[in-house]
Amino acid sequence: MTVIAEAKRASALRNTFGGILGVFILLLIGVLAFSIRLFSVIKYESVIHEFDPYFNYRVTQYLTKNGIYDFWNWFDDRTWYPLGRVIGGTVYPGLTLTAGSMWWLLNSLNIPLSVETVCVFTAPIFSANAAWATYLLTKEVKGTGAGLTAAALLAIVPSYISRSVAGSYDNEAVAIFALILTFYLYVKTLNSGSLFYATLNALSYFYMVCSWGGYTFIINLIPMHVLLCIVTGRYSSRLYIAYAPLVFVIIHVVALVYYIKGILSPKMFKVAMTIAVTIGLAVCCAVIAILIALVNSSPTKGWSGRSLSLLDPTYASKYIPIIASVSEHQPPTWPSYFVGINVLAFLVPAGIIACFSPLSDASSFMILYLATSAYFSGVMVRLMLVLAPAACVMSGIALSEAFDVFTRSIKIQVPYLLDRPPCGDINSESSIAQNDVSNVDSHAPTDKAETVSKESSRKNQKKEKEQEIVEKVTSESQNGKRLPVLPQEVSAVAILLLTALGGFFVVHCVWATAHAYSAPTIVLKSYTPDGLHVLDDFREAYAWLRQNTDVDDKVASWWDYGYQITAMANRTVIIDNNTWNNTHIATVGAAMSSPEKAAWEIFNSLDVNYVLVVFGGLVGYPGDDINKFLWMVRIAGGVFPHIREQDYLVASWWDYGYQITAMANRTVIIDNNTWNNTHIATVGAAMSSPEKAAWEIFNSLDVNYVLVVFGGLVGYPGDDINKFLWMVRIAGGVFPHIREQDYLAAMASASFDPSPISSAVSSGILLPPTPPTPPGSPEASATQQNPFFYQRAS
Repeated sequence: MTVIAEAKRASALRNTFGGILGVFILLLIGVLAFSIRLFSVIKYESVIHEFDPYFNYRVTQYLTKNGIYDFWNWFDDRTWYPLGRVIGGTVYPGLTLTAGSMWWLLNSLNIPLSVETVCVFTAPIFSANAAWATYLLTKEVKGTGAGLTAAALLAIVPSYISRSVAGSYDNEAVAIFALILTFYLYVKTLNSGSLFYATLNALSYFYMVCSWGGYTFIINLIPMHVLLCIVTGRYSSRLYIAYAPLVFVIIHVVALVYYIKGILSPKMFKVAMTIAVTIGLAVCCAVIAILIALVNSSPTKGWSGRSLSLLDPTYASKYIPIIASVSEHQPPTWPSYFVGINVLAFLVPAGIIACFSPLSDASSFMILYLATSAYFSGVMVRLMLVLAPAACVMSGIALSEAFDVFTRSIKIQVPYLLDRPPCGDINSESSIAQNDVSNVDSHAPTDKAETVSKESSRKNQKKEKEQEIVEKVTSESQNGKRLPVLPQEVSAVAILLLTALGGFFVVHCVWATAHAYSAPTIVLKSYTPDGLHVLDDFREAYAWLRQNTDVDDKVASWWDYGYQITAMANRTVIIDNNTWNNTHIATVGAAMSSPEKAAWEIFNSLDVNYVLVVFGGLVGYPGDDINKFLWMVRIAGGVFPHIREQDYLVASWWDYGYQITAMANRTVIIDNNTWNNTHIATVGAAMSSPEKAAWEIFNSLDVNYVLVVFGGLVGYPGDDINKFLWMVRIAGGVFPHIREQDYLAAMASASFDPSPISSAVSSGILLPPTPPTPPGSPEASATQQNPFFYQRAS
């Protein structure tokens, strides 16, 4: 009895110490999740990032200043002029109410933080909450060890950090926590059958609906899992309790069938089922007919544009350019996965395998969650955010199971190698197997084994003994479950490799956070030969609008900048990032893509006082309006048929894209299609010929203007000088008198100056081809020509 009591006390002590250590690790994970997201504040300043967060910040300011009643009834006349917007009925209030409540609580405790500061740090705070929720979810699926590992992974995974750094005050800041919490409470209810957790699950789902439009993922994923359980014969009262508070007809029908089956005889149940199925089919047919009629009356068959884009990745690019124009709605590339989840992509398959041994309701839900999130992340790069928790849970399960096998293998074999029975349990759940292993070890070796050991060397003795230990321990079972045991050296090397893999993942996450996701778009960086330059042009421009324009002035810009103009400049905008009215956006796009007179008429009809245009060519900013111009054309063309994308594409040499000058809406000789090599070679021959020959070729093609790109002054490497030899090579493939070697010697000289490119350098990149200079004229005598190059006189 004394031995049993001591064993119980030792087990209780281990459990207490393990619980305290687990709480301490969770606190460290929370601190890690919060602190790693502060790079943006440390490197720059405490500032709101991106575009949408500025609208959320403005709404939160209004809420804290005017109260919740005025917030619900707020009609904002400074957006979408002259239409306006009802804020209370068109916004997800979860984020705003959460940050507003935090601000109110802190000020009630005499901690006077500004609304902006609370908004900046909301995402890091809820990232820690999301990590703890991930621990709870994974613990319900595969235990405490897997939960701690998954929580640590989610705290630093770049795919989640990209939307939750300090200053990223968007809906996802709290929505991912609500998503994981809803899944945890659902799985907890599946495992326990508790109506209390089912009620909490419904409340968590309500919070998720208030926070983010991605709630549709939950409202579809949980019914899919319930249906999967019903189809595979895994229906139980716990499943009913888990899903009943979310109210769905099928689960109630199935529960009613199981109840009737229990109170009726088999014969009566068969008759009742026949009647019920007949009536049910008739009702279902009528409902389906009504739904089909309603769906057919909708142009999109009842689906929203974003939903159709998820089901058909090409839908938005074909029919809704306003959705396709958003960068985060584009499909991700493979490097995006490597940056976003890194080595987790290789651990996820192992986690899936672990979930099948054994397969439970909780593990089947996680497999379904991973499969659906992986598909949707492949359609829209923004939804990699939803994939991140699933990848972390699966990777946490894989790492936990792997470390369990490797450490158990070492723990079991060390006592045998020391020629003494093992002390302690194999693990916290395998006392039975430990007793069996001890019994195996207590038996004396056979005579045959003694003979072999005498004939073998000491090294072979050790190897054979290790093999014998592995075979004996592996053959033992615990409650019918085999305990996999590996050789000690293999286990030690595997642990070292997994530790190194984890270190590589940590280094990658810190690098990605510091360099890829912490730079606010409101502040730009430019690297020049003089060093790093931080540009604050956006805020300076908005400050200029606020200080130098009237309060009632209207500002037209592309929709990306609408939220920032209203929040920082406090001026009325025509369109903004809400993008709810495609016609209004197309009208601004038509003005942006029209000649000056027509654009002025459109802006005048909208009562516009100022037009904001972003140009980033001098610092290489890739997100300026020049890069967005084709999307303006495409969106405008969807409403105004006279605006056609092909009219804005022009090229001189074939690989130039589009330009925004008076050349737009002009016929081109060749373009990027490159279907007619002879036609391209003809232009190449003109580009690589002397001025007289070039003029004759262009004249035969009925050319009015020649577009030549010269980038020498700014060091642009893609100009026509750098492409000149390719013009020669392509032309030489059709016209044998043009040979590359004839050009190489002259290119080495400082006087290399191909014509007509040389004329373009002095007179501008857009020029009409001029007739050749008459022989004997002063201009001709001042210029020396060879058969292939136009050389300027020194």
